[in-house]
Amino acid sequence: MKFLIIEQDLRVSGTSQGIISRSFLAKLRMAYPHSLIDVVYLKSHKSNDQLELLPIDSVKTHVLNLKIPFIVLWINKIYWRLFNVSLNELHIQNKYRFYISKIDYEKYDHIFIRSAGLNHETILASKNLPILKRSIVNFHDPYPGFWYAGSKTGLTKLEYFRLKQMRDVVCQAKTCMTSARLMSQDMQYLYGSKIKFFDLPHQYSEDVFDLSDYKKVLKKKKQVTISYHGAIQFGRNLKILLEAYQELLEKGSFYKENTEFVLRLKGIDLKKLAKKYSTTKNIIVLNTLNFSNSAHEQKFEADINIIIENGPLYCNILVGKAPFLASLNKAILSISPERSEMRRIIKNTQFLANCQDKEEIKQKLENLIIKSFQSKEPVYPFGDYFSSKNFKTKLDEILF
Repeated sequence: MKFLIIEQDLRVSGTSQGIISRSFLAKLRMAYPHSLIDVVYLKSHKSNDQLELLPIDSVKTHVLNLKIPFIVLWINKIYWRLFNVSLNELHIQNKYRFYISKIDYEKYDHIFIRSAGLNHETILASKNLPILKRSIVNFHDPYPGFWYAGSKTGLTKLEYFRLKQMRDVVCQAKTCMTSARLMSQDMQYLYGSKIKFFDLPHQYSEDVFDLSDYKKVLKKKKQVTISYHGAIQFGRNLKILLEAYQELLEKGSFYKENTEFVLRLKGIDLKKLAKKYSTTKNIIVLNTLNFSNSAHEQKFEADINIIIENGPLYCNILVGKAPFLASLNKAILSISPERSEMRRIIKNTQFLANCQDKEEIKQKLENLIIKSFQSKEPVYPFGDYFSSKNFKTKLDEILF
């Protein structure tokens, strides 16, 4: 078989999407070892992405100049208010369209158009192009932003335009997919699609990363280290988690003497948070690391890794770190709303806590600390959900 993958992010660090997309290519090669895999990589700026580590046959990289001309910016100030159309967005999408339109797509059996971030430029750029009718469109996140759980975007006329534009893409595509079953169900309903939205979970493959850099790793100082690496956005409730842990510290000397909570954060005021907990020596608030250091810290220093889902009531995305954490075979605690993808995947409730229930968070965290203190044996919170076998089974459903 011959595969063409249109990618927007293959970075080795900085975003979960780069890690996910690189791992997708690795797992695709494992699933179909004798197939041809070509990649067209459309990226917004120059970067060293270590593409030589990817198990693919070829990659064509294009660095796009996405700077919007002054005249477009000026006209758009009025235009989008009058016509509910963003000339800025159309200008950027046309940059991607230029390269996608030149692809000799007919020689491929299967084509994936994969998005990155919230603006879905690669997908929207394929609208009305003949390649779209042969393509599997992969939504990384819900679109438009108003339908993203935890988003503060208003339901404006501009959002309606975005919805209509994407619906045209969905209607023209061969089929569509997301990384989460809940999201696929929601997107199929939202766009009134007559074709099925499939779900193919994110993957993680260590083979496509150079993880030799661990100079900036924070070595553990306590018997049990709790770790959270990630962004705080879209209703993710970090405050209640820290309050629950702080109450454990106040419960008795055992937790002060034997536990610590290391947070590597982006998306919030780090200095403000670090100052707030500066007198609590067991809570360590730090900046993010590159993926190599971050992976090493979570794999070798942490005992309990934290997932915080979007909230507060609903999360229909699969957090990008889930397959990586699944590969570690360590305890996790997912801080989740009542209805979420983590609750669908994780069958053992000891690894789940309601994002609005501080007492449950405290209880579940305490139980995991005690178990970790007593034993360092591997645990499998996700079962075989992220296994290569399950990946191929689900991929075959999409392809055939």
